[in-house]
Amino acid sequence: MKLRRILDVSQLEPCEPLERVLATLPTLQPGEYLQVLHRMEPHLLYPILTRTGYAWKTKSGQTTLIEIYIWRSDDHQAQLAVQTDAA
Repeated sequence: MKLRRILDVSQLEPCEPLERVLATLPTLQPGEYLQVLHRMEPHLLYPILTRTGYAWKTKSGQTTLIEIYIWRSDDHQAQLAVQTDAA
């Protein structure tokens, strides 16, 4: 099983990146995380993630300006995968 799903929203206009991320999150399976490729840091997304039970890590991207790794906050397998992949 793939642990990572990649969602490139770097070319989308606001609010489409936020909508795409929020639509994808409920489809994550146990152990999976979402890697979002974005051109800016989505500050409006972070409180929504906290409120809905997700954790995240943001870092400078390799192909886009920002990469956001998102997983269910109680999913330790996904968290470990993020720690390895986003290092």
